[in-house]
Amino acid sequence: MSRSQLVAEHLPLLRRYARALTGSQASGDAYVAAMLEALLQDPSLLDERHGPRAALFRLFAQIWNSVALNDDSEIRSLPMPSERRLSAITPLPRQAFLLLSLEGFSEEEVAFVLHTDVSEVRQLADAAGREMAEEIATDVLIIEDETFIAMDLESLVKNLGHNVIGVARTHSDAIALARTKKPGLILADIQLADGSSGLDAVNELLKTFEVPVVFITAYPERFLTGERPEPAFLISKPFQPAMVSAVASQALFFQRNSRNRTPNAAVS
Repeated sequence: MSRSQLVAEHLPLLRRYARALTGSQASGDAYVAAMLEALLQDPSLLDERHGPRAALFRLFAQIWNSVALNDDSEIRSLPMPSERRLSAITPLPRQAFLLLSLEGFSEEEVAFVLHTDVSEVRQLADAAGREMAEEIATDVLIIEDETFIAMDLESLVKNLGHNVIGVARTHSDAIALARTKKPGLILADIQLADGSSGLDAVNELLKTFEVPVVFITAYPERFLTGERPEPAFLISKPFQPAMVSAVASQALFFQRNSRNRTPNAAVS
């Protein structure tokens, strides 16, 4: 397999990670594009000691953690909403937390990606966990037609300190529940059993009020093509509890910081 094929194979999940880290499709893709440009200029930057996937994430981490790209004046030139830039949680713990929980890297691989050692990775992940735990509890709407998955999600979010306002199994159920109870977070399957779409339901709801959304699908790569607007927060089935916790916390944190940075924001 050629180098370009290897990059193409792992690019969708790198883009998922980038948007989870930055909070938006535009900003995540801006950093991925910067990484690809660097790789085109110097292919030797790809260190494949731990395989091509870890090599790509390692190069991305170098770009993300570079002083130039993370300088405020440089960030303004990238197509990303500055109000969604996380400033309170330090970047390195968030990276370790997401690499472990969202992307499923081992501690050794995360150490390689972040140019550190395993003991430091553990400290970083613990720090991120403590900071994420400071999130304010919220009301959660679950859009999921598979009974056992819905039960798992309900149990999980309750254990995280959130309140589940309902489980919707169809597009129409989701619309009715959300308009009645106004959730603070939505966990949504994309393809529902009756043929309706969780993605369509969420898009309809977002026309009337703002809420962070985490999408759950067995085929994330189908929604990471770059050909249309894509979910900022995407979890693969089957999922691990830590993955849901990490991504939901990221989504809530970006939402909270966006509101805090908006002067005289309306409260509904």
